[in-house]
Amino acid sequence: MTRNEGTLDRVARVALGVVLIVLALRGMYTPWTWIGVVPLLTGLVGTCPLYSLLGVNTCKAG
Repeated sequence: MTRNEGTLDRVARVALGVVLIVLALRGMYTPWTWIGVVPLLTGLVGTCPLYSLLGVNTCKAG
């Protein structure tokens, strides 16, 4: 899998994912809280499947 997320994109995804998961663990359940796993994982891996489908690339190296 080719990286298609830049550094700022990855940091934002990991931060958003952590915030949403922490909210879920603290009992603030909304449909969005456990979805926080998705941006967290894509941010850690550096590849977004939706970006690949849409042809988006925020990574300067790739």
